[in-house]
Amino acid sequence: MVILSKIYTRTGDHGSTRLVDNSVTAKSDLRVEAYGLIDQANASIGLAIALDTTTKVLSREVREALGIIQNELFDVGADLANPLVANPKWEPLRTVQESVDRLERWCDEFGDQLPTLRSFILPGGNPVGAQLHVCRTAIRTAERAAWRAAEIYGTETSNDPETTPGGVNELAITYLNRLSDLLFILSRAANKAGEDSSDEVVWVPGGERNPSTQMTNDGQE
Repeated sequence: MVILSKIYTRTGDHGSTRLVDNSVTAKSDLRVEAYGLIDQANASIGLAIALDTTTKVLSREVREALGIIQNELFDVGADLANPLVANPKWEPLRTVQESVDRLERWCDEFGDQLPTLRSFILPGGNPVGAQLHVCRTAIRTAERAAWRAAEIYGTETSNDPETTPGGVNELAITYLNRLSDLLFILSRAANKAGEDSSDEVVWVPGGERNPSTQMTNDGQE
């Protein structure tokens, strides 16, 4: 059980914070950036779920999947906040292959119910579908930040964390990659892709749009 008796601690007032292994780092550290963006993405998913309490466009299976994902994203953030070391004193919380495999199964399960894409999709649609597009892009942003952290710290285990910070668990970044794919699929599902009442917004290439609505070279209609 986690007990949080006081929310403010005053320990981060000077631009530093502690990682899971209790080491001190700057709040501008790329690890901190990565798990902070994961927290932001998780909040975006929470909003999508909240929006669906009134719109009711998500199936029970999708809502349950999103609930699992929110918990796992918390795990992924903790993983990225904990440098890899050779012989940890306690078993660390790490992203596991099983979680990545489940995302891939969901991609297949929910994606097989949708029509084949014949154009790119624009972010939008109904409120839940549009918010899931926001979630997708937020996860992509977190993934890029995690890769930047991996470029700095590597993906290897450190034998001496006192002198060499441990690397980043690459499987955690893989999880983010698969999740962004799944969220794209779920945004299509929320927007009822392929149905008569579909809210999905399809990209229309410039040459196929009505020329009368296009801007001239000087920016005037």
